[in-house]
Amino acid sequence: MILTRRTLSLTATAAFLGLAAPPAIATEPEKAELVTLINAFEVPADQVEETILFWEKARDFLQTQPGYISTRLHQSLSPDAKFQLVNIALWKSPEAFQSAIRKMHESGLGASERKTVFHAALYKVVRTDKGD
Repeated sequence: MILTRRTLSLTATAAFLGLAAPPAIATEPEKAELVTLINAFEVPADQVEETILFWEKARDFLQTQPGYISTRLHQSLSPDAKFQLVNIALWKSPEAFQSAIRKMHESGLGASERKTVFHAALYKVVRTDKGD
C-alpha cells in the first residue's frame, strides 16, 4: 500500500477521533495477526465526560465493522495523570481497522472540535506472561 493524501487524511482524522489509522503495512491476509490499538487521551478535566460520550458513539459504530473484536476505555484513578483516558481495542488486522476508520470518516462521526490530544498507534504482541 502506498501512502497517499487520502491515507494521510484518514490518519489525521483517525487521530482526531481518538483512533489511529495504521501506517502502510504489507501483510498477507492468511498470515495476518490480531492487532491492538492503544490510544492514550490527554483530556482537559472539563471535557472528560464529553470525550467518554464521543468514545461511546465511535465504539457503537466501529463494533459493527468487519474485523472488530473488542474495546475497553480506561479512566485514570489519579486526577493528575497526563492521560486521563486510555482506549485499548483489538482488531483482526491493520487493514480491517483502516477500513473501519475510513467508513467512520465517511459517516461524518466526530466532526466537532475538541481539545483532547490523542496518542494512538497499533501494536502487535511480542511477549506474554506465558513466556512466548
